Amino acid sequence: MIDAKHSLILIAVMAGVTILLRFLPYFVFSKHTPKAVLFLGSVLPYSLVAMLLVYCLKDTDFTSQSHGIPEIAAVAFVALLHKWKHNTLLSVLCGTIFYMIMLQFVFA
Repeated sequence: MIDAKHSLILIAVMAGVTILLRFLPYFVFSKHTPKAVLFLGSVLPYSLVAMLLVYCLKDTDFTSQSHGIPEIAAVAFVALLHKWKHNTLLSVLCGTIFYMIMLQFVFA
C-alpha cells in the first residue's frame, strides 16, 4: 500500500517534470526560434482541428434515423460562429450546447 509520504513525493516529481517541460523551450530557444518550430507553430493548430473533427465524426451513422444531421449541423455552427467571432472557446462551448439541444429536443 502506498502511504501519504510516497504519494506526495510522486506528485512533487510529476509537478516538477511538468514545470520543467513547460519552461524548457524558453531556455532552449532564448536567442532565436528555429524556422522549423515557427512552421510547426503555424501548421499544427489546423491539423489538430482536422484530427479532432475526424475523431468526433468517426462514429457518426449516416444510415440511422437522424442521418448525422445533428453532427453536421453542429460542425457547421461551430465553423460559422468561429468565422464570425474568432473565439475558439466561444465556438466550442456554443457548438457543444447547440449539439446537445439538437440531440435532446430536436432529434429526441
